[in-house]
Amino acid sequence: MKTDEITGGVVLLVFGLATVLLSSRMPIGTFRMAGTGLFPLILGISLAFLSGLFLLQLFLKKQSTGEKSGADEIPGVAKQWVIFFGTTVLITLFFNQLGYLLSSFALMAALLRTLGVKRWKHNLPLSFTTAIVCYVLFVQFLKIPLPKGWIGI
Repeated sequence: MKTDEITGGVVLLVFGLATVLLSSRMPIGTFRMAGTGLFPLILGISLAFLSGLFLLQLFLKKQSTGEKSGADEIPGVAKQWVIFFGTTVLITLFFNQLGYLLSSFALMAALLRTLGVKRWKHNLPLSFTTAIVCYVLFVQFLKIPLPKGWIGI
């Protein structure tokens, strides 16, 4: 079992649980009249559940094969996680200035690049499509007021 798989699973589990905790402080509403905390709550529960299943699968796989984890992979993994969280923190800090559309595009592009999508011809269209779909879903369809930023969208 690779150390980066365990680290990734634990970090995603903690992130999912933190999302559940923080979103429970916002108004949840109902599915017919969704509050601002409903989507992050569902996302956090899903993330925590899936990462828990992933960690359970790794644990069961380790038990059946008896393999040991290697510590020689940690430096590359640490750099990847520092970039991952650094990007997330920077985008969060400038969210109101950049606006939702530009922030989600920049976040997706940076995180895809960090997580291994090295070809820009795949990265940029996927980031653009994700940003547009999320914008249409949340701002246009669900009428959730999100920051417009300096581009005004």
